[in-house]
Amino acid sequence: MNIPNRLTLLRVFLVPVYVLFFYWEIPAHYLIVTIVFVAASITDAIDGHYARKHHLVTDFGKFLDPLADKILVVTALSCFLQQQKLNIIIFLLIVSREFMVSALRLVVAGKGTVVPAGFTGKLKTAFTMTALIANMVYLSFCLDFQMFHLAIPTMALTVIEIILNALFWISAGLTLWSGGEYLIHYWKDIDPTK
Repeated sequence: MNIPNRLTLLRVFLVPVYVLFFYWEIPAHYLIVTIVFVAASITDAIDGHYARKHHLVTDFGKFLDPLADKILVVTALSCFLQQQKLNIIIFLLIVSREFMVSALRLVVAGKGTVVPAGFTGKLKTAFTMTALIANMVYLSFCLDFQMFHLAIPTMALTVIEIILNALFWISAGLTLWSGGEYLIHYWKDIDPTK
């Protein structure tokens, strides 16, 4: 197994580690969660680039890489949702779009068409990752390190929480936009009137 595929598998294996530390209330567990998520995100950035640069793209990698990305993001969003730190509308928009694009890719692949990641899709992913990491860092400072929470005025904390929530809503907006672009561009392949 080549290096990019090992990195992708590592990302998959980091998902249960993320969940374990998200719920295991040991000292600094949100800090550990943040480090695990950032490490998993870094493997996402490295594996595809390395595979293309060194001509190591495999069918296994094409299958597992997008799956690993979706598992990581949906798991992180689910943990935030379960702890009531994420609006269910945002969760449903992001997850539904992922299902829709995956199904679309399956249909057009059967017709010999490859659906590449578009700019808005990449932007959506970047915003979603940023929103997740920023919220994890905030939880870490406020809950793992209580002194940080006590040292900042309540009004400032409220503003920070509004900004962090806005990042999730921007992600949801970009999710709708990129999903709509995919549908418009590949509608001819799934047109129900045909």
